[in-house]
Amino acid sequence: MRNADADADTEDDAGRGEVATVGTDKVKSKGKGRREMEEELRELAARARAALTTAADHAAYEHLLALVRQNTPAAREELARVLVANGQPLCARETAAFALGCAGDRRAFEPLVMLLNYRDPAHCATAARALARLGDPRTARAAAVLATNPLRTAYALHPIRLLVELRAPESVPALVTTLRRLLAERDHYWPIARACVVGLGTLGDRRAAPILAAAREHERLRPEAEAALAQLAGKAPGAAGGPGRGDGRRDGARGTRGDGLRGDGPRGGIPGRRDPRPAARPPSQRPRPKP
Repeated sequence: MRNADADADTEDDAGRGEVATVGTDKVKSKGKGRREMEEELRELAARARAALTTAADHAAYEHLLALVRQNTPAAREELARVLVANGQPLCARETAAFALGCAGDRRAFEPLVMLLNYRDPAHCATAARALARLGDPRTARAAAVLATNPLRTAYALHPIRLLVELRAPESVPALVTTLRRLLAERDHYWPIARACVVGLGTLGDRRAAPILAAAREHERLRPEAEAALAQLAGKAPGAAGGPGRGDGRRDGARGTRGDGLRGDGPRGGIPGRRDPRPAARPPSQRPRPKP
């Protein structure tokens, strides 16, 4: 028989091992995110340097990059002043907004939304990445407005992708609205419609099933629509209107059918169907035990 103290020590060691594993995973995830931001900043800086023409502009931009790398409260204050100062080139505003957004500074929200609505896809992509990290509760609403604006359909790709990444309450309604409009119009804007289809499959909400079925009728959207419907196939509507379990049960209700009928109690099957279990015999017909 093992000693109880030894068992307790083993359990403590196992618990410490699990905590250490979780902590290591968090460190790895944080390190990966930091590397991604650094790579994105390098790409942004290379694009900005190519747009600058004078030596003074280059010197000012290098000073701006030095502030970004410092990442101190004083440096962020100076970056925030760049956002509102007159005469700043677009690349300087974009870099300052990107750095502040990735740092969670909400002063970057409005400049980033402006960039998300920009005609140049590179600016839109930068803004979307920073807004995803900003954590501002206004972000999903702003992205939904841009994604559903019929006058800005050609520039809706990154707002749509941002909505998918955010998984906000506004995400599915905005994508469904945009896709329904594009399917009805003569100019379908296939890249935008395709982004909506792929995004709805990723979000996995059964409310999107009808519009995805309609998208499947268009040859240029059929592969993506079929894949999206397949992603939805294993999910049933939940009790509160959200996606439920894929086995026909509501979350947290053991033995409860997806149609609200219980299948594990007496006569709990579908109405009108004969219960296959034999009925109990009356006492007079029960077999007597042998002596």
